[in-house]
Amino acid sequence: MKPKRTILSVDDNEQSLSHRKIMLETRGYRVASFSRGEEALARFQQGGIDLVIADMAMPGLDGPQLIAKIKDVSPHIPAILISSKVRIYDHESKADVFLAKGMYAPVDLLERVRQLLVRKRGPKRMQQRPPEIARQVGAA
Repeated sequence: MKPKRTILSVDDNEQSLSHRKIMLETRGYRVASFSRGEEALARFQQGGIDLVIADMAMPGLDGPQLIAKIKDVSPHIPAILISSKVRIYDHESKADVFLAKGMYAPVDLLERVRQLLVRKRGPKRMQQRPPEIARQVGAA
């Protein structure tokens, strides 16, 4: 059985956070949800996070700052930045993907998560053939 991927989800809007958590968990992901960037960073530092989804505007440590701190430590961790009020070109960000709230369907978020996790994992390795099949192929 394939191990579940763990997603760190951060949003100061509890309703958005709850909907995102339910949607991701029904697709088989583990979700660590936080409403503050500082709490999310502390959880990230414990390890085991495969992807980060953060809201852009939050009190304290906001989404771009959180993602920058995470990418400084682990540049390979994929990150999605979500916002309803700010356009991505108005701010610099180290996020891999930007999604505007209300402008994407939930299936779009799920597909972006899937794509980023596949990219993080890398291409599938070629399966090795059992020795007896390899000999038969070589003898032909």
